[in-house]
Amino acid sequence: MKENSFYLVSLGCAKNTVDSNSMAALLLQNGYRQVDRAAQARLLIVNTCGFIQSSRDEAIQVLEELAQKKRHGQLLIAAGCLTERFGQYVAKKVPQLDGILGTKNWMDIVAVAERLRSENPIKPLFHLPQAAQLSRDEFGISRAAIQGGSAYLKIADGCHRPCAFCTIPLIKGTTVSRPISAIIKDAQALQENNIQELILIAQDTTSYGYDLGLKDGLVTLLDHLTKEVPHIPWIRIMYAYPGYVTDQLIERMATQPQILHYLDMPLQHAHPKTLARMQRPANMDWVQKTIEKMRAAIPDLTLRTTFIVGYPGETEDEFQALLDFIAEIHFDRIGVFPFSFEPGTASEPLGDPIPPEVKQERLEKVMLLQQEISQQKNQAQIGNILSVIIEGYENNISIGRSYRDAPEIDGLVFADGKVSVGKIAQVKITGALPYDLLGHIQEQ
Repeated sequence: MKENSFYLVSLGCAKNTVDSNSMAALLLQNGYRQVDRAAQARLLIVNTCGFIQSSRDEAIQVLEELAQKKRHGQLLIAAGCLTERFGQYVAKKVPQLDGILGTKNWMDIVAVAERLRSENPIKPLFHLPQAAQLSRDEFGISRAAIQGGSAYLKIADGCHRPCAFCTIPLIKGTTVSRPISAIIKDAQALQENNIQELILIAQDTTSYGYDLGLKDGLVTLLDHLTKEVPHIPWIRIMYAYPGYVTDQLIERMATQPQILHYLDMPLQHAHPKTLARMQRPANMDWVQKTIEKMRAAIPDLTLRTTFIVGYPGETEDEFQALLDFIAEIHFDRIGVFPFSFEPGTASEPLGDPIPPEVKQERLEKVMLLQQEISQQKNQAQIGNILSVIIEGYENNISIGRSYRDAPEIDGLVFADGKVSVGKIAQVKITGALPYDLLGHIQEQ
Protein backbone atom coordinates (compact mmCIF):
# COMPACT_ATOMS: atom_id res chain seq x y z
CA MET A 1 0.00 0.00 0.00
CA LYS A 2 1.61 3.23 -1.20
CA GLU A 3 1.27 6.32 0.98
CA ASN A 4 0.06 8.64 -1.81
CA SER A 5 -2.16 6.20 -3.68
CA PHE A 6 -5.89 6.24 -4.30
CA TYR A 7 -8.57 3.95 -5.68
CA LEU A 8 -11.72 5.60 -7.04
CA VAL A 9 -15.11 4.07 -7.86
CA SER A 10 -17.54 6.19 -9.89
CA LEU A 11 -21.26 5.35 -9.76
CA GLY A 12 -24.23 6.78 -11.63
CA CYS A 13 -24.45 8.92 -14.73
CA ALA A 14 -21.91 10.46 -17.12
CA LYS A 15 -22.10 13.72 -15.16
CA ASN A 16 -20.82 11.83 -12.13
CA THR A 17 -18.07 10.28 -14.25
CA VAL A 18 -16.85 13.76 -15.16
CA ASP A 19 -16.77 14.74 -11.46
CA SER A 20 -14.84 11.56 -10.66
CA ASN A 21 -12.29 12.29 -13.38
CA SER A 22 -11.90 15.84 -12.07
CA MET A 23 -11.32 14.61 -8.51
CA ALA A 24 -8.73 12.14 -9.80
CA ALA A 25 -7.01 14.91 -11.76
CA LEU A 26 -6.78 17.07 -8.63
CA LEU A 27 -5.28 14.22 -6.64
CA LEU A 28 -2.77 13.43 -9.39
CA GLN A 29 -1.84 17.09 -9.62
CA ASN A 30 -1.08 17.04 -5.89
CA GLY A 31 1.27 14.09 -5.96
CA TYR A 32 -1.11 11.16 -5.59
CA ARG A 33 -1.00 8.04 -7.75
CA GLN A 34 -4.11 6.21 -8.98
CA VAL A 35 -4.18 2.42 -8.68
CA ASP A 36 -6.62 -0.11 -10.08
CA ARG A 37 -6.94 -2.35 -7.01
CA ALA A 38 -8.46 -1.31 -3.70
CA ALA A 39 -5.90 -3.33 -1.73
CA GLN A 40 -3.07 -1.20 -3.15
CA ALA A 41 -4.55 2.19 -2.17
CA ARG A 42 -4.21 4.37 0.90
CA LEU A 43 -7.34 6.33 -0.09
CA LEU A 44 -10.54 4.54 -1.09
CA ILE A 45 -13.02 6.94 -2.71
CA VAL A 46 -16.56 6.19 -3.89
CA ASN A 47 -18.31 8.93 -5.88
CA THR A 48 -21.90 7.98 -5.15
CA CYS A 49 -25.18 8.49 -6.97
CA GLY A 50 -28.28 9.34 -4.96
CA PHE A 51 -30.87 10.07 -7.63
CA ILE A 52 -33.32 7.25 -6.83
CA GLN A 53 -33.57 4.46 -4.28
CA SER A 54 -31.93 1.81 -6.46
CA SER A 55 -28.87 4.00 -6.97
CA ARG A 56 -28.70 4.73 -3.24
CA ASP A 57 -28.82 1.00 -2.50
CA GLU A 58 -26.00 0.35 -4.97
CA ALA A 59 -23.83 3.06 -3.41
CA ILE A 60 -24.29 1.68 0.10
CA GLN A 61 -23.49 -1.82 -1.14
CA VAL A 62 -20.22 -0.67 -2.76
CA LEU A 63 -19.23 1.27 0.35
CA GLU A 64 -20.01 -1.68 2.62
CA GLU A 65 -17.94 -4.04 0.45
CA LEU A 66 -14.93 -1.72 0.59
CA ALA A 67 -15.42 -1.16 4.33
CA GLN A 68 -15.42 -4.90 5.02
CA LYS A 69 -12.10 -5.36 3.20
CA LYS A 70 -10.55 -2.15 4.52
CA ARG A 71 -7.02 -2.68 5.83
CA HIS A 72 -5.22 -0.90 8.64
CA GLY A 73 -4.11 2.53 7.48
CA GLN A 74 -6.59 2.79 4.64
CA LEU A 75 -9.02 5.73 4.55
CA LEU A 76 -12.51 5.34 3.08
CA ILE A 77 -14.21 8.47 1.69
CA ALA A 78 -17.79 8.65 0.43
CA ALA A 79 -18.38 11.52 -1.98
CA GLY A 80 -21.05 12.63 -4.43
CA CYS A 81 -24.79 13.04 -4.66
CA LEU A 82 -25.84 10.55 -1.98
CA THR A 83 -23.62 12.07 0.68
CA GLU A 84 -24.67 15.61 -0.26
CA ARG A 85 -28.27 14.83 0.59
CA PHE A 86 -28.02 11.96 3.08
CA GLY A 87 -24.63 12.31 4.76
CA GLN A 88 -25.83 11.24 8.20
CA TYR A 89 -27.68 8.26 6.73
CA VAL A 90 -24.53 7.10 4.91
CA ALA A 91 -22.44 7.49 8.07
CA LYS A 92 -24.93 5.36 10.01
CA LYS A 93 -25.11 2.65 7.33
CA VAL A 94 -21.30 2.47 6.91
CA PRO A 95 -19.70 3.24 10.29
CA GLN A 96 -16.21 2.43 8.98
CA LEU A 97 -16.23 5.61 6.87
CA ASP A 98 -13.43 8.09 7.48
CA GLY A 99 -14.66 11.03 5.39
CA ILE A 100 -17.85 12.33 3.80
CA LEU A 101 -17.69 14.84 0.93
CA GLY A 102 -20.69 16.25 -0.92
CA THR A 103 -21.09 16.83 -4.64
CA LYS A 104 -21.28 20.63 -4.36
CA ASN A 105 -17.66 20.68 -3.18
CA TRP A 106 -16.10 17.76 -5.06
CA MET A 107 -13.08 20.03 -5.70
CA ASP A 108 -12.15 19.85 -1.98
CA ILE A 109 -11.14 16.19 -2.26
CA VAL A 110 -7.44 16.96 -1.74
CA ALA A 111 -8.10 19.09 1.35
CA VAL A 112 -10.28 16.34 2.85
CA ALA A 113 -7.69 13.67 2.07
CA GLU A 114 -4.84 15.72 3.55
CA ARG A 115 -6.76 16.46 6.72
CA LEU A 116 -7.57 12.80 7.22
CA ARG A 117 -3.93 11.86 6.69
CA SER A 118 -2.27 14.58 8.78
CA GLU A 119 -4.74 14.98 11.63
CA ASN A 120 -6.82 12.65 13.71
CA PRO A 121 -10.28 14.21 13.36
CA ILE A 122 -13.43 12.73 14.78
CA LYS A 123 -14.56 10.24 12.18
CA PRO A 124 -16.26 10.35 9.91
CA LEU A 125 -15.05 13.80 8.95
CA PHE A 126 -18.04 15.62 7.45
CA HIS A 127 -17.20 18.11 4.70
CA LEU A 128 -20.65 19.31 3.66
CA PRO A 129 -20.59 23.11 3.57
CA GLN A 130 -24.08 24.60 3.46
CA ALA A 131 -24.42 26.22 0.05
CA ALA A 132 -27.30 27.01 -2.30
CA GLN A 133 -25.33 25.97 -5.35
CA LEU A 134 -22.20 24.21 -6.49
CA SER A 135 -18.88 25.92 -6.00
CA ARG A 136 -17.61 27.67 -9.12
CA ASP A 137 -13.94 27.12 -8.24
CA GLU A 138 -12.76 24.24 -10.43
CA PHE A 139 -9.01 24.85 -9.82
CA GLY A 140 -8.48 24.88 -13.59
CA ILE A 141 -9.17 21.13 -13.79
CA SER A 142 -10.70 19.66 -16.93
CA ARG A 143 -14.40 18.87 -16.67
CA ALA A 144 -14.35 16.11 -19.25
CA ALA A 145 -14.37 12.31 -19.29
CA ILE A 146 -12.82 10.50 -22.24
CA GLN A 147 -14.20 7.16 -23.40
CA GLY A 148 -12.42 5.88 -26.50
CA GLY A 149 -12.85 8.41 -29.28
CA SER A 150 -15.60 10.26 -27.43
CA ALA A 151 -15.61 12.64 -24.49
CA TYR A 152 -18.31 13.94 -22.20
CA LEU A 153 -17.84 17.65 -21.53
CA LYS A 154 -19.78 19.20 -18.67
CA ILE A 155 -21.00 22.71 -19.52
CA ALA A 156 -23.15 23.33 -16.44
CA ASP A 157 -24.44 21.65 -13.32
CA GLY A 158 -27.38 22.00 -10.96
CA CYS A 159 -30.89 22.86 -12.09
CA HIS A 160 -33.45 25.62 -11.56
CA ARG A 161 -36.40 23.73 -13.09
CA PRO A 162 -39.33 22.91 -10.76
CA CYS A 163 -39.96 19.25 -11.76
CA ALA A 164 -41.96 17.75 -8.90
CA PHE A 165 -40.38 14.28 -9.03
CA CYS A 166 -36.72 15.30 -9.28
CA THR A 167 -34.13 15.43 -6.49
CA ILE A 168 -31.40 17.21 -8.48
CA PRO A 169 -32.17 20.73 -7.16
CA LEU A 170 -32.16 19.28 -3.62
CA ILE A 171 -28.79 17.64 -4.26
CA LYS A 172 -26.96 20.15 -6.43
CA GLY A 173 -28.84 23.41 -6.08
CA THR A 174 -29.61 25.83 -8.86
CA THR A 175 -27.96 26.07 -12.29
CA VAL A 176 -24.26 26.93 -12.37
CA SER A 177 -22.90 27.42 -15.90
CA ARG A 178 -19.21 27.19 -16.65
CA PRO A 179 -17.58 30.16 -18.40
CA ILE A 180 -17.34 29.78 -22.17
CA SER A 181 -13.57 30.27 -21.95
CA ALA A 182 -13.20 27.28 -19.59
CA ILE A 183 -15.34 25.05 -21.81
CA ILE A 184 -13.36 26.06 -24.91
CA LYS A 185 -10.08 25.34 -23.10
CA ASP A 186 -11.28 21.83 -22.26
CA ALA A 187 -12.59 21.28 -25.80
CA GLN A 188 -9.28 22.38 -27.35
CA ALA A 189 -7.39 19.94 -25.13
CA LEU A 190 -9.75 17.19 -26.27
CA GLN A 191 -9.18 18.18 -29.89
CA GLU A 192 -5.42 17.86 -29.33
CA ASN A 193 -6.08 14.35 -28.04
CA ASN A 194 -7.83 13.51 -31.35
CA ILE A 195 -11.26 13.16 -29.79
CA GLN A 196 -13.83 12.54 -32.51
CA GLU A 197 -17.04 13.16 -30.57
CA LEU A 198 -17.79 15.90 -28.04
CA ILE A 199 -20.87 15.15 -25.93
CA LEU A 200 -22.22 18.24 -24.17
CA ILE A 201 -23.83 17.41 -20.85
CA ALA A 202 -25.59 19.25 -18.03
CA GLN A 203 -28.77 18.67 -16.08
CA ASP A 204 -30.36 20.85 -18.78
CA THR A 205 -28.13 21.95 -21.65
CA THR A 206 -30.73 24.46 -22.90
CA SER A 207 -30.35 26.33 -19.60
CA TYR A 208 -26.68 26.95 -20.32
CA GLY A 209 -25.82 30.59 -19.61
CA TYR A 210 -29.07 31.27 -17.75
CA ASP A 211 -27.10 32.35 -14.67
CA LEU A 212 -24.49 34.21 -16.73
CA GLY A 213 -27.06 36.54 -18.27
CA LEU A 214 -26.82 34.91 -21.71
CA LYS A 215 -29.87 34.68 -23.93
CA ASP A 216 -29.96 31.40 -25.87
CA GLY A 217 -26.64 30.56 -24.25
CA LEU A 218 -26.39 27.07 -25.74
CA VAL A 219 -26.44 28.54 -29.24
CA THR A 220 -23.76 31.07 -28.24
CA LEU A 221 -21.63 28.24 -26.86
CA LEU A 222 -22.09 26.14 -30.01
CA ASP A 223 -21.01 29.08 -32.15
CA HIS A 224 -17.79 29.32 -30.13
CA LEU A 225 -17.17 25.59 -30.21
CA THR A 226 -17.61 25.17 -33.95
CA LYS A 227 -15.13 28.00 -34.46
CA GLU A 228 -12.55 26.99 -31.85
CA VAL A 229 -12.52 23.19 -32.29
CA PRO A 230 -13.10 22.70 -36.02
CA HIS A 231 -11.31 19.34 -36.07
CA ILE A 232 -13.72 17.58 -33.74
CA PRO A 233 -16.17 16.18 -36.32
CA TRP A 234 -19.08 15.37 -33.99
CA ILE A 235 -20.75 17.55 -31.35
CA ARG A 236 -23.70 15.86 -29.62
CA ILE A 237 -26.30 17.70 -27.50
CA MET A 238 -27.89 15.90 -24.57
CA TYR A 239 -30.73 16.78 -22.14
CA ALA A 240 -32.66 19.60 -23.86
CA TYR A 241 -35.65 20.97 -21.95
CA PRO A 242 -39.05 21.17 -23.71
CA GLY A 243 -39.98 24.74 -24.52
CA TYR A 244 -36.37 25.88 -24.79
CA VAL A 245 -35.43 24.31 -28.12
CA THR A 246 -35.28 27.62 -29.97
CA ASP A 247 -35.45 28.39 -33.66
CA GLN A 248 -31.80 29.44 -33.44
CA LEU A 249 -30.81 26.06 -32.00
CA ILE A 250 -32.70 24.24 -34.75
CA GLU A 251 -31.00 26.44 -37.37
CA ARG A 252 -27.51 25.69 -35.98
CA MET A 253 -28.21 21.97 -35.91
CA ALA A 254 -29.45 22.10 -39.49
CA THR A 255 -26.56 24.14 -40.89
CA GLN A 256 -23.43 23.38 -38.82
CA PRO A 257 -21.92 20.08 -40.03
CA GLN A 258 -20.21 19.38 -36.70
CA ILE A 259 -23.47 19.42 -34.72
CA LEU A 260 -25.03 15.98 -34.97
CA HIS A 261 -28.62 15.62 -36.14
CA TYR A 262 -29.52 14.11 -32.77
CA LEU A 263 -31.38 15.63 -29.87
CA ASP A 264 -32.24 14.18 -26.48
CA MET A 265 -35.34 16.04 -25.22
CA PRO A 266 -36.87 14.32 -22.14
CA LEU A 267 -40.64 14.95 -22.18
CA GLN A 268 -41.55 12.70 -19.20
CA HIS A 269 -45.21 12.33 -20.29
CA ALA A 270 -47.72 13.34 -22.96
CA HIS A 271 -50.94 14.04 -21.05
CA PRO A 272 -51.33 17.68 -19.91
CA LYS A 273 -52.83 16.73 -16.54
CA THR A 274 -49.99 14.34 -15.74
CA LEU A 275 -47.45 16.92 -16.83
CA ALA A 276 -49.13 19.57 -14.67
CA ARG A 277 -48.82 17.29 -11.63
CA MET A 278 -45.18 16.78 -12.56
CA GLN A 279 -44.72 20.57 -12.77
CA ARG A 280 -43.44 20.07 -16.31
CA PRO A 281 -44.26 21.98 -19.52
CA ALA A 282 -47.76 20.80 -20.44
CA ASN A 283 -48.22 22.50 -23.81
CA MET A 284 -48.29 19.46 -26.08
CA ASP A 285 -49.24 21.66 -29.02
CA TRP A 286 -45.82 23.34 -28.69
CA VAL A 287 -44.13 19.95 -28.53
CA GLN A 288 -45.78 18.70 -31.71
CA LYS A 289 -45.17 21.93 -33.63
CA THR A 290 -41.53 22.02 -32.54
CA ILE A 291 -40.96 18.42 -33.56
CA GLU A 292 -42.56 19.16 -36.93
CA LYS A 293 -40.35 22.23 -37.31
CA MET A 294 -37.22 20.27 -36.43
CA ARG A 295 -38.01 17.42 -38.79
CA ALA A 296 -38.72 19.85 -41.61
CA ALA A 297 -35.37 21.59 -41.08
CA ILE A 298 -33.44 18.36 -40.33
CA PRO A 299 -35.02 15.47 -42.27
CA ASP A 300 -32.62 12.87 -40.87
CA LEU A 301 -33.06 14.03 -37.26
CA THR A 302 -32.80 11.37 -34.56
CA LEU A 303 -35.03 12.33 -31.65
CA ARG A 304 -34.68 10.69 -28.25
CA THR A 305 -36.96 11.24 -25.27
CA THR A 306 -37.67 9.85 -21.80
CA PHE A 307 -40.98 9.03 -20.13
CA ILE A 308 -42.07 8.19 -16.59
CA VAL A 309 -44.94 5.74 -16.14
CA GLY A 310 -46.92 5.22 -12.96
CA TYR A 311 -46.67 8.81 -11.78
CA PRO A 312 -49.15 9.48 -8.93
CA GLY A 313 -52.63 9.99 -10.37
CA GLU A 314 -51.81 8.56 -13.80
CA THR A 315 -55.13 7.12 -14.93
CA GLU A 316 -55.65 4.51 -17.63
CA ASP A 317 -56.82 7.31 -19.95
CA GLU A 318 -53.70 9.36 -19.24
CA PHE A 319 -51.48 6.36 -19.88
CA GLN A 320 -53.33 5.61 -23.12
CA ALA A 321 -52.73 9.20 -24.19
CA LEU A 322 -49.00 8.54 -23.73
CA LEU A 323 -49.19 5.41 -25.90
CA ASP A 324 -51.15 7.29 -28.57
CA PHE A 325 -48.59 10.10 -28.55
CA ILE A 326 -45.68 7.68 -28.97
CA ALA A 327 -47.48 5.93 -31.83
CA GLU A 328 -48.13 9.27 -33.52
CA ILE A 329 -44.71 10.91 -33.13
CA HIS A 330 -42.52 7.85 -33.81
CA PHE A 331 -39.51 8.76 -31.69
CA ASP A 332 -36.24 7.18 -32.74
CA ARG A 333 -35.19 6.40 -29.19
CA ILE A 334 -37.11 6.19 -25.91
CA GLY A 335 -36.11 5.61 -22.31
CA VAL A 336 -38.90 4.58 -19.91
CA PHE A 337 -38.75 4.51 -16.12
CA PRO A 338 -41.30 3.65 -13.43
CA PHE A 339 -42.02 6.48 -11.01
CA SER A 340 -39.69 6.44 -8.01
CA PHE A 341 -41.06 8.02 -4.83
CA GLU A 342 -38.56 10.52 -3.45
CA PRO A 343 -39.11 12.16 -0.06
CA GLY A 344 -38.48 15.89 0.01
CA THR A 345 -39.56 16.50 -3.57
CA ALA A 346 -42.66 18.48 -4.52
CA SER A 347 -44.38 15.20 -5.45
CA GLU A 348 -44.08 13.79 -1.92
CA PRO A 349 -47.63 14.79 -0.88
CA LEU A 350 -48.97 12.75 -3.81
CA GLY A 351 -47.51 9.59 -2.32
CA ASP A 352 -46.89 6.51 -4.44
CA PRO A 353 -50.36 5.05 -4.98
CA ILE A 354 -49.85 3.10 -8.20
CA PRO A 355 -48.80 -0.53 -7.47
CA PRO A 356 -45.39 -1.68 -8.74
CA GLU A 357 -46.97 -4.36 -10.92
CA VAL A 358 -49.08 -1.72 -12.71
CA LYS A 359 -46.01 0.44 -13.27
CA GLN A 360 -44.15 -2.54 -14.69
CA GLU A 361 -47.07 -3.49 -16.96
CA ARG A 362 -47.22 0.06 -18.33
CA LEU A 363 -43.47 0.18 -18.83
CA GLU A 364 -43.58 -3.06 -20.81
CA LYS A 365 -46.42 -1.77 -23.00
CA VAL A 366 -44.45 1.35 -23.87
CA MET A 367 -41.29 -0.61 -24.65
CA LEU A 368 -43.19 -3.15 -26.79
CA LEU A 369 -44.69 -0.32 -28.83
CA GLN A 370 -41.33 1.43 -29.14
CA GLN A 371 -39.62 -1.80 -30.16
CA GLU A 372 -41.88 -1.98 -33.23
CA ILE A 373 -41.17 1.68 -34.07
CA SER A 374 -37.43 1.23 -33.58
CA GLN A 375 -37.44 -1.82 -35.83
CA GLN A 376 -39.13 0.20 -38.59
CA LYS A 377 -36.71 3.10 -38.12
CA ASN A 378 -33.73 0.78 -38.31
CA GLN A 379 -35.03 -1.08 -41.37
CA ALA A 380 -35.26 2.27 -43.16
CA GLN A 381 -31.48 2.56 -42.76
CA ILE A 382 -30.73 -0.55 -44.82
CA GLY A 383 -28.74 0.45 -47.89
CA ASN A 384 -27.55 3.72 -46.36
CA ILE A 385 -23.93 4.50 -45.61
CA LEU A 386 -23.45 5.86 -42.08
CA SER A 387 -20.45 7.32 -40.33
CA VAL A 388 -19.71 5.16 -37.29
CA ILE A 389 -17.33 5.86 -34.42
CA ILE A 390 -15.65 2.58 -33.53
CA GLU A 391 -15.60 1.55 -29.86
CA GLY A 392 -14.51 -2.08 -29.97
CA TYR A 393 -13.46 -5.03 -32.11
CA GLU A 394 -14.12 -8.75 -31.72
CA ASN A 395 -14.12 -11.75 -34.09
CA ASN A 396 -13.55 -9.57 -37.18
CA ILE A 397 -16.49 -7.37 -36.19
CA SER A 398 -16.04 -3.67 -35.47
CA ILE A 399 -18.54 -2.30 -32.95
CA GLY A 400 -19.51 1.34 -32.86
CA ARG A 401 -22.19 4.02 -32.93
CA SER A 402 -23.63 6.20 -35.65
CA TYR A 403 -24.84 9.77 -35.11
CA ARG A 404 -28.19 8.16 -34.20
CA ASP A 405 -26.76 6.61 -31.03
CA ALA A 406 -25.56 8.25 -27.84
CA PRO A 407 -23.20 6.09 -25.78
CA GLU A 408 -24.56 3.69 -23.17
CA ILE A 409 -28.26 4.50 -23.78
CA ASP A 410 -28.86 3.85 -27.49
CA GLY A 411 -28.02 1.15 -30.02
CA LEU A 412 -24.86 -0.08 -31.70
CA VAL A 413 -23.63 -0.80 -35.21
CA PHE A 414 -21.91 -4.16 -35.83
CA ALA A 415 -19.82 -4.06 -39.00
CA ASP A 416 -17.69 -6.68 -40.78
CA GLY A 417 -14.06 -5.61 -40.92
CA LYS A 418 -11.50 -4.04 -38.64
CA VAL A 419 -11.12 -0.35 -37.82
CA SER A 420 -9.07 1.08 -34.96
CA VAL A 421 -10.95 2.08 -31.83
CA GLY A 422 -11.65 5.80 -31.78
CA LYS A 423 -11.75 6.18 -35.55
CA ILE A 424 -14.81 7.09 -37.62
CA ALA A 425 -15.55 4.58 -40.39
CA GLN A 426 -18.04 4.53 -43.23
CA VAL A 427 -20.41 1.60 -42.88
CA LYS A 428 -22.97 0.36 -45.39
CA ILE A 429 -26.02 -0.86 -43.47
CA THR A 430 -27.13 -4.35 -44.49
CA GLY A 431 -29.38 -5.47 -41.64
CA ALA A 432 -31.56 -4.19 -38.84
CA LEU A 433 -32.44 -5.41 -35.37
CA PRO A 434 -34.91 -3.65 -33.06
CA TYR A 435 -32.18 -1.49 -31.52
CA ASP A 436 -28.95 -2.25 -33.43
CA LEU A 437 -27.74 -2.18 -37.04
CA LEU A 438 -25.56 -4.55 -39.07
CA GLY A 439 -23.24 -3.54 -41.87
CA HIS A 440 -19.96 -3.70 -43.77
CA ILE A 441 -16.97 -1.40 -43.43
CA GLN A 442 -16.45 0.55 -46.65
CA GLU A 443 -12.99 1.06 -48.09
CA GLN A 444 -11.49 4.26 -46.78
